[in-house]
Amino acid sequence: MDTAHTAQQLAIKRACSAVGGQAALARLLGVSTPTVNQWVSGKRQVPAERCPAIEKATSGEVTCEQLRPDVDWAYLRGTSPATQKETTNA
Repeated sequence: MDTAHTAQQLAIKRACSAVGGQAALARLLGVSTPTVNQWVSGKRQVPAERCPAIEKATSGEVTCEQLRPDVDWAYLRGTSPATQKETTNA
């Protein structure tokens, strides 16, 4: 198992702990408990579209970047260095 995959599993496990377990996270996200279990066990990756809801549910304790480091969250958040530079020059 590669290190990135393990880090993602640790992040989703922390998210579950932060909200009261896998069933609680599943309820908050509107998915089944077995789906969350597949994320925790590493059988499936957390879908990128679920990451913002997980970050919100954990009050930022677990971030989108930790759950899916392969996604360019800075760009999606509008916080890329280019965007920041444009904002300060405006």
